[in-house]
Amino acid sequence: MKPASGRFTTKSFFTQRIVNLWNLLPEEAVKARLGNLTARYGARPVVMTGGVFSGLGLLLASFATSLAHLYLCIGLFSGFGWALVFTPSVASVARYFKKRRTLATGLAFTGVGLSSFAFSPLFQFLVDTYAWRGALMLVAAMSFNLVVCGALIRPLALKEDLAGPGCLHLLSHWPFMRYVFAITLINTGYFIPYVHLVARTRELGFDEYQAAFLMSVAAVADLCGRLFSGWLADCGAFRLLHILVAWTSLTGISLVLIPLGQGYPLLATIATCYGFFSGALTPVVFSIVPEIVGIGNIFGSLGLLQMIESIGGLLGAPLSGWLRDTTGDYTASFVAAGAFLLAGTLVLLTLPNFSSWRCLSWAPLPSQGCPLLLLVGRGPVCVPPGQDES
Repeated sequence: MKPASGRFTTKSFFTQRIVNLWNLLPEEAVKARLGNLTARYGARPVVMTGGVFSGLGLLLASFATSLAHLYLCIGLFSGFGWALVFTPSVASVARYFKKRRTLATGLAFTGVGLSSFAFSPLFQFLVDTYAWRGALMLVAAMSFNLVVCGALIRPLALKEDLAGPGCLHLLSHWPFMRYVFAITLINTGYFIPYVHLVARTRELGFDEYQAAFLMSVAAVADLCGRLFSGWLADCGAFRLLHILVAWTSLTGISLVLIPLGQGYPLLATIATCYGFFSGALTPVVFSIVPEIVGIGNIFGSLGLLQMIESIGGLLGAPLSGWLRDTTGDYTASFVAAGAFLLAGTLVLLTLPNFSSWRCLSWAPLPSQGCPLLLLVGRGPVCVPPGQDES
């Protein structure tokens, strides 16, 4: 580090990977605990506390004098805060809506696409104008607004909350754990274009502006995909599980096709397809969870799902980088990423009653020790273990 200029001499790529790692560790380690924490205290205080931690971590990071200081502040404090914010927020949306749940979730996730499109140039502008310390202070001020957002979350008591089994019981819920395994495989390949698409574009001889434009196009397509997927799912013409299988298959195929994009128009088309399909699958992933475990278990199930699936996200980028270094190009990286999504799709096909066209859900029934099958137009049916639960 050069104290006079306030700049770090560590390579930016290495620093970014380490900061991301330190951010993921506390964030994902706490998510499995959030179910019981939120169920006990409610989503509002948990999210407000997360807003305090996330803003405080960024504010303290602006005074950093070493990389270890940055790791501690952004990774530990802000990462912990973001974990407290994300899971209860997503679960609250699922609890608020039943008829239009997927569309509501898609609308909630549009903020991700908008921020991906706008925040990168905004932060670069802040760095150019106020230096990195001043930029972190301003971003910390933005993050403190999460406290206000958390205060607006309305507590909602559901009768299903009385039957919530907790995270430990979910570990023995085999349909749910199969679903978690499928999403973990999908997550392993999902983020690879965000890591390597720009580098792949530059490798083909295009300038940095053309490479950055591809990511912007993908971000806009991602936003459109989330909204369309929410609308399609809530039309009721298809089961959510079938829609998810379609989106994950198309996302995996688009990843496999990226190495074929040698010209800029074709590469931009594939990137647009990837952005749309990957954005479309995101709200469906979270909307299916209440169908599997019941809305009363949403806090614990989402926390457990995100903790385990993060393993795939954490390992996907290093594996992709290793394949690039080993083979000398990005072909194997994108093919492997697509293969992970297609493998996750195959696991989804093994979920109970996948071939049925009726809307149904599986939830643990603690009092009788057997899954509860809910069918549209019928009452709840308790299916004894070993019967139609493969």
